[in-house]
Amino acid sequence: MSEFNHFDENGNAVMVDVSGKEPTSRTAIAQGSIRVSEEILQAVLEQKVKKGDVLGVARVAGIMAVKQTSSIIPMCHPLMISKCSVDFQVFPDEQRIQATCTVKVEGKTGVEMEALHGVSAVLLTIYDMCKAIDKRMVLQDIHLVEKTGGKSGKFRF
Repeated sequence: MSEFNHFDENGNAVMVDVSGKEPTSRTAIAQGSIRVSEEILQAVLEQKVKKGDVLGVARVAGIMAVKQTSSIIPMCHPLMISKCSVDFQVFPDEQRIQATCTVKVEGKTGVEMEALHGVSAVLLTIYDMCKAIDKRMVLQDIHLVEKTGGKSGKFRF
């Protein structure tokens, strides 16, 4: 296992120094799901939720979260995001909506946290917009699917 690099020699938390690294093309894909009631799933798909277009608003929330990750996660570097997309897949038999957040950057550090933060915000937004119908939704399986770039090359979960 590698050493933790968010601590200095005195054990103080620090942001990793990436000044000596060369920028590379980096991508991260994160996924997560929300289990909902049949009533919520129908309302979302038929766009009958009182707060509006749930998946459209959740997509925007995810993109906004990606751009603000360094403001929320203390040791993340602010990044100039090149691309961010949020896609949905609905599994009616499981009463589940899956969100996928893809983030790209040309930079000195990866975008895994941005993708994970983005997909988390997407799911939280779905919850927020649908909680008046039923609060028993479950966010689950938020994870990194794939990352490319940097010294570790490609990783696929």
